[in-house]
Amino acid sequence: MSTRADDIRQQADKALKNTKQLETHINNLEGSSRRDRQQSAAVIAIVAKENPELIEPYTKSVIDALNRPEAQTRWECLDALSEIVQIDARSCERAVQGAETALYDEDSGPLRLAAMRFLCRYGATTENRSEKVWSLIDEGIQCYHGDLEFQDMLIAVVDFSAGKLSSQVKEELAARMKFDAENGKGTLKKRASQIVENLK
Repeated sequence: MSTRADDIRQQADKALKNTKQLETHINNLEGSSRRDRQQSAAVIAIVAKENPELIEPYTKSVIDALNRPEAQTRWECLDALSEIVQIDARSCERAVQGAETALYDEDSGPLRLAAMRFLCRYGATTENRSEKVWSLIDEGIQCYHGDLEFQDMLIAVVDFSAGKLSSQVKEELAARMKFDAENGKGTLKKRASQIVENLK
């Protein structure tokens, strides 16, 4: 019996090979059916992970979908944008606002995590961008410390710390992680120490 995940995987495989199929999913992002939006966003996230160049021409539509009411459509689109950042960060600039809203969503942990991943990827690309998103990343670290998603958020921050950060951001991030690096336990201590090490 095929599951929803299998179905999405099959649709993603078709979209990877066929532009018309992909465009149907892009168009579904602005459709009236919540179910279609969620399903198409999930397909787009898989395609972006495997071939971000295919999604890049539709970046504007993916950013626009960050305004949909349901959390899943937004987190799948943020995941797709996190992949696009690596090939065309400039086109993702307009997504920062949607990511900021998602970061403070009280109801969805996966959405907050996807926002943090996107902001970290985007911020790691240039010193200017690191400064633009640092206050959001910093607040995310403080707000969600101890949350279920926090360890995964820290993985994104580890990658951010290895990016092209301004000296001010490096300094402030090192100060933010110092306590956990020195006093944390287990995985938290390990990741915090890795962040501090990356910033030296």
